[in-house]
Amino acid sequence: MKLIEFLSQHDVFTVEELDFFLSEKGSGKPNTRKALLTYYRKQGRIVPVRRGLYAVVPFGSSPDSSPVDPYLLAAKMTKDAVLAYHTALEFHGKAYSVYTRLHYLTARKSLPVKFRSYEIRGVPVPQSLRAKGKETFGVARHKRSGVELRVTSLERTLVDVLDRPELTGSWEEIWRSLESVEFFDIDQVVEYSLLLENATTAAKVGFFLEQHKEALMVDDVHLKPLCKLRPRQPHYLIRGKRKGGRWVKEWNLMVPDEILNQSWGEVL
Repeated sequence: MKLIEFLSQHDVFTVEELDFFLSEKGSGKPNTRKALLTYYRKQGRIVPVRRGLYAVVPFGSSPDSSPVDPYLLAAKMTKDAVLAYHTALEFHGKAYSVYTRLHYLTARKSLPVKFRSYEIRGVPVPQSLRAKGKETFGVARHKRSGVELRVTSLERTLVDVLDRPELTGSWEEIWRSLESVEFFDIDQVVEYSLLLENATTAAKVGFFLEQHKEALMVDDVHLKPLCKLRPRQPHYLIRGKRKGGRWVKEWNLMVPDEILNQSWGEVL
C-alpha cells in the first residue's frame, strides 16, 4: 500500500493520525503501519521528530535539511497542546524577536524535544484554571497548512507572558512585543488576570495597562479590580530576582529601571 495521498495532506503527523487513515483504507494492522513507516523513512520521505511523531519531507528535498513548520511540531506534541507565551506572540506576528525555543500549554506530562535547531517544551496549565475548568479560556483555533492549531489569544498571551516572563525573554523583548499589538480586548485581559488569582501577576498587568492607558484605551474601571488584587507587600516583577528597580506604590511592585526608563530604546 502507498502513502502518497496521506503524506501529501500532512506536513507533520502522529501515528494515531496514520492509524486512522489506514483503518479507513481497510489496512489497520499494526504490522502494516510499521512496515510503511520503515519503508518511507528509508526512502527519505519522512523523518522522526520523537516517538509517534513524524515530519514529511517534500519531493526533491533532503531529509536532513527540508524545512519543517515548528508551530505544527509544537501543536502535535500532545493532543491538548496550545501554543502559548512567546510562541503565541510569534504565531500572531507580534514577537520582537524570533526564537528557536517553543512553548505549549498541556495538562499532560511531556518531555522536552530537540529537533534540529528547535527546542520544544510543554508548560503545565495553571492550577487555578484547572480548578475552575477554565483551561481553554482565551484559546483560539487557527488553520495552518490545513491543520487546526490551538493558540492563546493576544489577550491571554499578554497576561501569560507577564505571569511567566522567564518563558518569554528579556523585559525589552516582552515590552516591545506587547507594544506592537495595536488593540486588546481589555475586559478579557482583566477577566483572565482575575482567573489566575495571582496578586503579583494582577499588579504586573495593571502596571502595564496603566503605562499604556491612552494607547490601549484603558479605563479606571479596568484597573480597579486589578488594583484590589495587588500584593499587600512590595513584590518584584520576577519572582526570585531581587535586585535593582524602584517601588511603584500604586501596584506595590519593584519595577526595573530599564522598564520605567525604557532605557533599551537608547541603543539603536
